[in-house]
Amino acid sequence: MDDLEKAIIISFDELGTVDSVLKSQAVTFIQQIKETPSISSICIEKLCFCKLVQVQFWCLQTLHDVIRVKYSSMSLEEKGLIRKSLFSMVSFEFIDDNNAVRILESPAFIRNKLAQVLVTLIYFEYPLIWSSVFVDFLPHLSKGAIVIDMFCRVLNALDDELISLDYPRTQEEIAVAARVKDAMRQQCVAQIVRGWYDILSVYRNSEPELCGSVLDSMRRFISWIDIGLIWNDAFIPLFFELILTDGLSEQLRGAATGCVLAVISKRMDPQAKLSLLQSLHISQVFGLISEDMDSELVSRVAGLLIGYAGEVLECLKRLHSEEAEGVSMDLLDEVLPSIFNAILNLEVDTTFIFVQFLSGYVGTMKNFSPLREKQLLHVNQMLEVIRAQICYDPVYRNNLNMLDKVGVEEEDRMVEFRKDLFVLLRNVGRIAPEVTQTFIRNSLDRAVAFSLDRDVEEVEAALSLLYALGESMSDQAMRTGAGLLSELVLKLLSTRFSCHSNRLVALVYLETVTRYMKFVQENTQCIPMVLAAFLDERGVHHTNIHVSRRASYLFTRVVKLLKAKLVPFTETILQVSLQDPVSRFTSIEYTSKELPGSEDGSHIFEAIGLLIGMEDVPREKQSEYLSSLLTPLCQQVEALLMNAKVPNTEEYDMEIAKIQQIIMAINALSKGFSERLVTASRPAIGLMFKQTLDILLQILLVFPKIEPLRNKVTSFIHRMVDTLGASVFPYLPKALGQLLAESEPKELVGFLVLLNQLICKFNTLVRDILEEVFPSIAGRIFSIIPRDSFPSGPGTNTEEIRELQELQKTFYTFLHVITTHDLSLVFLSPKSRIYLDPMMQLLLYTSCNHKDILVRKSCVQIFVRLIKDWSARPYGVEKVPGFQSFIIETFATNCCLYSVLDKSFEFGDANTLILFGEIVVAQKVMYEKFGNDFLVHLVSKGFPSAHCPQDLAEQYCEKLQGCDIKALKQFYQSLIQNLRVQQNGSLVFR
Repeated sequence: MDDLEKAIIISFDELGTVDSVLKSQAVTFIQQIKETPSISSICIEKLCFCKLVQVQFWCLQTLHDVIRVKYSSMSLEEKGLIRKSLFSMVSFEFIDDNNAVRILESPAFIRNKLAQVLVTLIYFEYPLIWSSVFVDFLPHLSKGAIVIDMFCRVLNALDDELISLDYPRTQEEIAVAARVKDAMRQQCVAQIVRGWYDILSVYRNSEPELCGSVLDSMRRFISWIDIGLIWNDAFIPLFFELILTDGLSEQLRGAATGCVLAVISKRMDPQAKLSLLQSLHISQVFGLISEDMDSELVSRVAGLLIGYAGEVLECLKRLHSEEAEGVSMDLLDEVLPSIFNAILNLEVDTTFIFVQFLSGYVGTMKNFSPLREKQLLHVNQMLEVIRAQICYDPVYRNNLNMLDKVGVEEEDRMVEFRKDLFVLLRNVGRIAPEVTQTFIRNSLDRAVAFSLDRDVEEVEAALSLLYALGESMSDQAMRTGAGLLSELVLKLLSTRFSCHSNRLVALVYLETVTRYMKFVQENTQCIPMVLAAFLDERGVHHTNIHVSRRASYLFTRVVKLLKAKLVPFTETILQVSLQDPVSRFTSIEYTSKELPGSEDGSHIFEAIGLLIGMEDVPREKQSEYLSSLLTPLCQQVEALLMNAKVPNTEEYDMEIAKIQQIIMAINALSKGFSERLVTASRPAIGLMFKQTLDILLQILLVFPKIEPLRNKVTSFIHRMVDTLGASVFPYLPKALGQLLAESEPKELVGFLVLLNQLICKFNTLVRDILEEVFPSIAGRIFSIIPRDSFPSGPGTNTEEIRELQELQKTFYTFLHVITTHDLSLVFLSPKSRIYLDPMMQLLLYTSCNHKDILVRKSCVQIFVRLIKDWSARPYGVEKVPGFQSFIIETFATNCCLYSVLDKSFEFGDANTLILFGEIVVAQKVMYEKFGNDFLVHLVSKGFPSAHCPQDLAEQYCEKLQGCDIKALKQFYQSLIQNLRVQQNGSLVFR
């Protein structure tokens, strides 16, 4: 080994056995060699005499790079050397030297790389420079399998590197590919095709792997060569003979199948295509589908049949004569049973193309109404295939039932896999509703008869078909139970499946019942069966917590749909069916089971609230029902508060979890009661909720720093604001005081959101409350958020910073809500005045500089409202001494002029234009309220500092004093853009 060979060997080390410094030196050395002018001859010499595969690969890769990058700058001698040497290697010509290496005897990856290098040269030289490359190659095929194999690799590389459109190509590559194909068609394709036939004839029995490679090359070329070279009495019978001969290898038979599919798929005139399809006598291969053989060949044959049927279908769409339609339908009738048989009975990976084809078939069948007997038979077979394909694999039964990691992954995979199949089912249901519904009825009948353990997946599939069918039905059909639907729904409701304990079966059963609730709305005799399904061991009493919680959620939807129709059943529902689920919800065992998603089990209380919160329920019964639920829950809270454990113990954590569950339950329960009912028509109900609120507020005293509890109590206060209306006021000072006392930035956000809700609902009625809490809020916020911008750069995107940014943003919303609800006098109360200046400075800075344009817009709108509220124009004493001068001298200049002059203010951005509109409105309002005081200051002080020409300043005054706000906005935008041009970035305003 010389130094280059050693360096290449070292550079290829992947096991870490070579010192990293030495490897780096080796890489540097071979890179230097690669840059030498004689690199081509060095590589060729190594390829002729070195047997090391690492060296061979490096040399071929280097030649590939050199040709690809430097071809145009090569000398004629160098190009000739590369051309001659490469051809000698691929054609197995011998060098008269005992030490010479025959590279065709190297491993397959070396031969593939050699083919790639030759194709790269062909890219530049064929046909203009090296026109005889393929013609010269063909005589060497007589040397036997080793050269034939290499020829196939060259053809395949030509397809991969240049011709195939399966890979993205540049326009230049597409043009070169067209040039190469045109030249080959004229010069050598016919000879290559004859060569293929001769090779297959000679080697089919002795070299099946080689013949498979030849067929693979043929398959690639069929799409662009003259179809007459293949579609003839020589090749087509040969292909089928190879496919049907039992003694041949699977690989060879599969390759021949691929060639027939390529012939079928070739683009041509539809009438010619239909003749071709007829002439194939595809029924020859039907027998292979039913044979017990390795699935690889069967998969290829199934793919061939689906491809064939797809082409027939395309002819049917494009040819409109009765004769063509008849031929096409006969061919489809002939091939479809074998396709269905393949998909149903064999492990073949053709589901995707099968569904694509059937979707097209169903789409075409819409034009043939009514369907013929054979078509109806195909529909039935189609449905059978869909049913079989949507079945879960029994191997995953336990994983899916326990819903472990494997079960979750399998369920997610099947949900995605089923989507197209369910779309197909719905389309089939539209063209053949009676057949589809009959099939689903029969599937349900079989599911009822299935045993407990063996056929869980079959039952789940039958129910899933019924569920999916509902998506294709109109509301009217659903309500009336059109066709067999009435029978199907009644069968569903009256059936108890033996495998109902299985999670998947129980879930799809409940989802399907919910899907057909519109039918139940019109057929109230079904209500008892619906209630039984949700309230017995199939639903909320199911042993699987995933099912029982989902049942609670779905039952809530059922209650919302049926509403007053459930009033007669309320007593039974509450006293018989729901006692256990209700008590279980707050049990220690239940609270410890954390499940993903929003189904926490509290929906059962929402359902109860909806049931008993209707005015149709008698007054006494309503109070009795609510009291029977609230009283024990509140008693549990009081007991837990009285016996609070030592913090940071397991018992303490369980107490907190239990209290959370109780609050969630009461919160959900209250959703069923309207404000009108609890405050006007039945105030006794309102009193119960007030007493409950009083008890839950004690949680904040006993557990003042437990964030989850604070959040739950805050959520309940939100609910009570909506439910109790103004009657909640007496409880607010205590509640707000306790929430504010120990709040962190994150909790302050929730507190401000609660205040926003109060302001939006009650407007000026909350003024006294706001005056009481605003000083504390402002003091807390101004002590923790910066007066200008947050720090930026590495290490500043911390959770603490993000929480403060969220708090700041919510604070701006809070100020905006206050000002837009006529409550700005809150800022002027004696306790709040000390925060007026920092608030104004913060709003000013934000309106000019904040990164979020919409936040800046809100701050400008706040200023506009304050100007309107606090202005004393035309005559009078200023409400806020110094406010007018601050607005005119500071806000108007900095926000309305300097901030928009900054190049970062992008007029091309939609949100920025909205902000600009608010700034223009602010100027108009300032002029209306402050008159010439504002205008004179801006024109005499602000505009000169921005070097505004006098004529533009005068035009501005004219526009501002006019009545057209749109014209003012357009003029001011052009003014700012003109001033930017004059400044040319020389001044930065701030």
